[in-house]
Amino acid sequence: MRKYILSLLAGTATTALAVSAASAADLPVRAAPPAPMIAPVPIFTWTGFYAGVNAGWGWREDDEESVVLTPGPATPGLAGTLLFQNNNEGGFTGGGQIGYNYQIGSFVVGVETDIQWADTDEGQNAVFLPAPGFAGTFTPGVFESNAPEWWGSVRARLGVAFGQVLVYGTGGLAYTEDNTGWTLGGGVEWALPVNWFGSSAVTFGLEGLWISFDDDDDDSNGLIGTFTPVGGGAPVDVFRPAIGNDESEFFVARAKLNFKFGTY
Repeated sequence: MRKYILSLLAGTATTALAVSAASAADLPVRAAPPAPMIAPVPIFTWTGFYAGVNAGWGWREDDEESVVLTPGPATPGLAGTLLFQNNNEGGFTGGGQIGYNYQIGSFVVGVETDIQWADTDEGQNAVFLPAPGFAGTFTPGVFESNAPEWWGSVRARLGVAFGQVLVYGTGGLAYTEDNTGWTLGGGVEWALPVNWFGSSAVTFGLEGLWISFDDDDDDSNGLIGTFTPVGGGAPVDVFRPAIGNDESEFFVARAKLNFKFGTY
């Protein structure tokens, strides 16, 4: 009897376990949570249009040629050389620029144009050195500078990008209201990805430019002083002969702020 009861209990337990396993197999399986969405980090590119402002300092270098004075019918006894002292004065310069960059790998090519006001219009000093045989009195005139009060440029740019830092060289055409020349220089820019005034980034930069203009005939045949012969008499105006082109050059160091419009 005892053996019969133990067999009955064992059979009942086996049946219960089988039913439980079957019921567990019919239960729904809990789905795994979805993988978190990770947005890709945007890669900065220098490609795009930009516009901005700049301000800095310009140092002017004059290259006025000396004038040799010789006696003439109206200027007997006039013999000597008029020397112009180079006035390498500095002054404020500032303006605005627009341009476009295109990045290919680590290289950046572009074009930029700017327009500038320059406060480098200083007067020039002159010294008269009499030659043997000079007799009389020569008084140099007052020489106003013919340096441009504004200038502009159209330049190509070529640089190498190190992420958000760009190192570049630049060069091209420089111009004023009545003259043309050339400019050459370089600089460095750093981009800050902020949305100011609808831009995709703001760039800060430092740039140096050497600018050269041909002052072709501003002073040719101009009044350079007066000569009074020995014994007195009315002073005679002395005019400068045409001597060809004189160059006017200056160096500009400036800080730049640009707003970049394009894909970040």
